[in-house]
Amino acid sequence: ARKRNSKETALALEKLLPKRCQVLGLVTPGIVVTPMGSSSNQPQEIEEGEAGFALLFPKIDGVKIHTFHFSKDVKNRVFDESKFAEAGLKNNPDLRVVLLFGYNSWKTGATRFLHQIVNPLNEKSIILAGGQVESFTSLTSENNHAQPGDACGVVGLAFSGPQIQSATVLLDQDVADERTAEAAMQRLKAANIPEHNTIGFMFACVGRGYRHYKTKRNMEADAFRKFFPNVPLFGFFGHGEIGCDRIVTGNFVLRECNDIKDDLLHGYTTVMTLIHLGSTK
Repeated sequence: ARKRNSKETALALEKLLPKRCQVLGLVTPGIVVTPMGSSSNQPQEIEEGEAGFALLFPKIDGVKIHTFHFSKDVKNRVFDESKFAEAGLKNNPDLRVVLLFGYNSWKTGATRFLHQIVNPLNEKSIILAGGQVESFTSLTSENNHAQPGDACGVVGLAFSGPQIQSATVLLDQDVADERTAEAAMQRLKAANIPEHNTIGFMFACVGRGYRHYKTKRNMEADAFRKFFPNVPLFGFFGHGEIGCDRIVTGNFVLRECNDIKDDLLHGYTTVMTLIHLGSTK
């Protein structure tokens, strides 16, 4: 999408959906999408031109997915953490995955504000993943009081449910060829997340893609498909990434790659995420 028409597009899409649907729309420099029809279709990294996609989640027994929005209050330097509870991000034992998207990251205080959101959620039993986007275009119109041009903030999706399993891996700057990209996918594969009823997400720096891989396109999406041929992959190229190496398995015993406190905010990296929504009857 482009800023000149993204708001109109978002409003038009909202009108096509039942009012009870929660809608979150993002504008980014590039997207990652698996053209549907078959989950085994080739995922594509689209870094030029205009493109977009919509990902629709059905109602799933035992799974709750909801949107949230926190905008920076210029009057208060400290974020009111009671808002976490209102958004279902605190005192929620079934919370498994939080996808976070910061907007207007160039604004003064934006990084500090993002830390205030991310740090309390940096628990070993929760997967955090996402990145910095150009703006959000929709958070269902009636809830979109703060315009992206006026402030910085964070929007996102929270996935709750005891059946949810998830894992993330971080591809750092040293991952720069086919061999190292596939090695990262092997680590994700080793998490043993069930692949049926599972979605892949890729949040990459706008400086990666074909520029990072010396003009070879689609490198990371191809590496993902090699190890997960039946898992659709979606995501975007943005201005900073959120995530780490983290695995939450069926019995929720975490296996992680380092013992130190996880650093969740990165640049020039890619975060690959699997979210399993449980077995379908």
